[in-house]
Amino acid sequence: MSRGITIPYLTGFDVKPSTTSVLGVVTFTDGTNDIIPNQLQCEAYGYTYNQADGTCSTFRFNTNLNRSFSNISNKLQGAGNTTETGTNNTYIIGENNTVKGLSRNNIVVGNNNEIANGVNNANVYGTLGEATADNSIVLGGNVAADLLGERQSIQVIYGIQTTNGTNTVSYLNNTTDKLLAVPENSAMYFHADVIALRVGGTGTGNLGDYASWVERGVIINESGTLSIKRERDAIKSNGTVSNWQPTGIVSGTNFAMRVRGATDVTIEWCSNITFTQIKTSVAL
Repeated sequence: MSRGITIPYLTGFDVKPSTTSVLGVVTFTDGTNDIIPNQLQCEAYGYTYNQADGTCSTFRFNTNLNRSFSNISNKLQGAGNTTETGTNNTYIIGENNTVKGLSRNNIVVGNNNEIANGVNNANVYGTLGEATADNSIVLGGNVAADLLGERQSIQVIYGIQTTNGTNTVSYLNNTTDKLLAVPENSAMYFHADVIALRVGGTGTGNLGDYASWVERGVIINESGTLSIKRERDAIKSNGTVSNWQPTGIVSGTNFAMRVRGATDVTIEWCSNITFTQIKTSVAL
């Protein structure tokens, strides 16, 4: 961390900037403790707030100086492509694509695509595709006049381990509290191929018991309010699996996959989910 000149408190604020990282991320202080500022606090001091990851930055991430300093491992082929500060190990083939800052290991092929701030290991292909989740594969099928992400396919993995028979939310990339957001005024058809495998526990049944399903439906965000209609087909199973099941649900403005196992049975869950998205500029 680097420490700059002393900045006085602004009138009406009890926090102020304290330190800045080499990537330009600003940490605030309340005079005793370091804190992460909210958007109001960040922008009041003239900085840029990054909503995707909740960070406050001292500079915009697309200056030539910042790109040459932080993005030496990126490879760009084509005109008008941008990698913002903190983007590393990223490969772009095409024109007018943007990879936001603080991201790594991404591939973009096509034109006018975008990878959101802080997203890693994403692949985006086509036109006006938008990646907002780690480890996602996005295909954008649009023309230049369409919205970013207006028509696109998104593929992600949800996972969790369960040890009881209660309903449990599985997470994007098996990362606690990470879920895929449904954009406002958008509808998504989802198709989830789900498999569950017993790997331990003392409950009824045996190691290697398994079950599989297709869980599918439509989730829609109508001006910030989500609803879902869904169905489930059991595919194949073996062993004692009668209580097991997955269910697609709404969680705030996100899609979640809820799963249920069995008491004293350790089960690994994996859901390979493809979303087919239409995003509009119309208030639904």
